[in-house]
Amino acid sequence: IAINNITKGFLENGISVKVITICTNKHPFQKEKIHKKFLSQTKMEAVFVDTEINIVDAFSSLVTSDSYNISRFFSPDFDRLLRLTLEENTYDIVHLESLFMTPYLGTIKRFSKAKIVLRSHNLEYMIWERLANSTTNKAKKVYLKILAKQLKQYETNVINDVDGIAAITDEDGDKYQKLGCNKPIITVPFGIEVNQFKTESNNSTIDLFHIGSMDWKPNLEGIAWFGESVWPKIQEVFPNLKFNLAGRNMPDWLLKTNWKNIINNGEVLSAKDFISSHSIMVVPLLSAGGMRIKIIEGMALERVIISTSIGAEGIDYQDRENILIADKKSDFIKQLTWLFEDTSRIKKIGVNARKLVESKYNNDIINEQLVQFYQSL
Repeated sequence: IAINNITKGFLENGISVKVITICTNKHPFQKEKIHKKFLSQTKMEAVFVDTEINIVDAFSSLVTSDSYNISRFFSPDFDRLLRLTLEENTYDIVHLESLFMTPYLGTIKRFSKAKIVLRSHNLEYMIWERLANSTTNKAKKVYLKILAKQLKQYETNVINDVDGIAAITDEDGDKYQKLGCNKPIITVPFGIEVNQFKTESNNSTIDLFHIGSMDWKPNLEGIAWFGESVWPKIQEVFPNLKFNLAGRNMPDWLLKTNWKNIINNGEVLSAKDFISSHSIMVVPLLSAGGMRIKIIEGMALERVIISTSIGAEGIDYQDRENILIADKKSDFIKQLTWLFEDTSRIKKIGVNARKLVESKYNNDIINEQLVQFYQSL
């Protein structure tokens, strides 16, 4: 979603764009589902890369100190396409969407004089540090800490190999500087086309919901914690409250849980329709980094968001003004109690959330800032 919105923004600003992308088993390149005009405008090409976890490679990386999180995204075939693309055309900017594209820096520098910008969605090593800190399995904790250390070393080394960084949050920009980054940094948050998010509610019942990809470790960790530790406490106080789950790649263990009053919808056809048909979005993240797209979309649809501080990172929020923050089990109870003491607060917070998105996370404004940053380089 973020890549798509930025690419559209470039085109709308009159920039000539070429998109090359890896595709994987998890994220296939479904050309038939992409608008023909968009394909033509971006001259989009894709190369399949097998990013599935290989146990031998994963453990050998512990010996070599290479970051397996990064190295499994390198493909000779993609590198070849990149080289041909750079040899055939002259570019002003090469925009790398995420840290996982940085293994191709050497090729870019050999075959292009373009300025290289890293679009950073988060500091990857921090996700794994937080996962390591939150797990109780000692062997897993040791392994995750090693992965985090390798990733941190890689990120520290690579941030000065690019010409600029477009961080998604101010916090991430500050952290890059603390890691020793001496290149220009701009904060360009995730944006949406606000006018595509209509605010009619399809539901009069007050309930909770969560939507997100369930093959992403922080989501799984957060939902497991919420379902096992937080939800039973909420049910004690609000026994009739229901919690709706949705997301692609829902694991079997989550489909088979018998948590009371939790409805698992699996993958839904329309995220917007699902969000609009429920009242209060729960974002119980404990180990993520960067910025949550679904929170911005939920705010644009005037939903109340109850999130941990980590989940709401990067968003210029005010607690009990345009979002509710809950980091502990007791916080969720307090925030829900506060809402139900005066249910008009649900509408008020939703309206304020929409106003925040309109003023700070409108795609038109954000893309103009990114283009200006490119020009400055």
